[in-house]
Amino acid sequence: GAGPGGYVAAIKAAQLGLTTACIEKYTDKEGKLALGGTCLNVGCIPSKALLDSSWKFHEAQDGLAIHGIGGVNRENVTIDVPAMVGRKANIVKGLTSGVATLFKANGVTSIQGHGKLLMGKKVEVTKPDGSVEVIEAENVILAPGSRPIDIPPAPVDQNVIVDSTGALEFQSVPKRLGVIGAGVIGLELGSVWSRLGAQVTVLEALHTFLMAADTAVSKEALKTLTKQGLDIKLGARVTGSKVNGEEVVVNYTDANGEQTITFDKLIVAVGRRPVTTDLLSADCGVTLDERGFIAVDEQCAPDVPGVYAIGDVVRGMMLAHKASEEGIMV
Repeated sequence: GAGPGGYVAAIKAAQLGLTTACIEKYTDKEGKLALGGTCLNVGCIPSKALLDSSWKFHEAQDGLAIHGIGGVNRENVTIDVPAMVGRKANIVKGLTSGVATLFKANGVTSIQGHGKLLMGKKVEVTKPDGSVEVIEAENVILAPGSRPIDIPPAPVDQNVIVDSTGALEFQSVPKRLGVIGAGVIGLELGSVWSRLGAQVTVLEALHTFLMAADTAVSKEALKTLTKQGLDIKLGARVTGSKVNGEEVVVNYTDANGEQTITFDKLIVAVGRRPVTTDLLSADCGVTLDERGFIAVDEQCAPDVPGVYAIGDVVRGMMLAHKASEEGIMV
């Protein structure tokens, strides 16, 4: 994996004098190898780019008069969504190609394909053309990352019902936008489209808002986001959905019983899960815990000497800088 865990670990290993290869299978829309993992391609970087654009739009509409800047009124401020999304794509391209340049500069060999750990610190690489190569190493770092969680009541079609990746690619502002999950990802994406004019409703099954955050912070965040126009419904558990053409009817239950609500787009943002599909051979010695994460000690080592696992696939917060620090440590 060449995400913030894997690519940082690969560069550090090469700088320390190790012969280093980094395996990555993710490709961009043009079918070219794209390094940088979720964070650079479909996560923190593109979402911050859209947040930046949407904030500028919001300021142009409502925040310039206080600075004494006149001549701009709400009605003549427009948003070109394809141009905004295009800017985001260019930022992503610049950073992912930057990782490729760093690999070259530090002597890291980049290999395109799917990696699978075998017994005896061997890695089987399945190339895009289906051919298979086995690499042997003194040390192996597993950094496969995570993907959005699917839920049966709202199956993602990347058209009307999307995950966080699809929500970064809208080509117009949806009039009515639903978000399942009031975690950081759902709130971030909801904020982007709310600022641009979408009527956003967030459905959160828990009764507590941002439970992982400090109470004062979560209380303030709820107040601020509500003031910004997000309709956040706590204790609202989604039970089903039906796509009718270009809209989706969502069923949910809350304190008042069964409810239905209709959206033009629905974002499913109920969390992420580790990617371990075809990652480990049965005899490689690395085991998963009951939640599907790779079981490791404080040094990110499973019970196999010379093998390490870092980032979203091990315990702890799924954060880019946490993955990078673990990569440097191992």
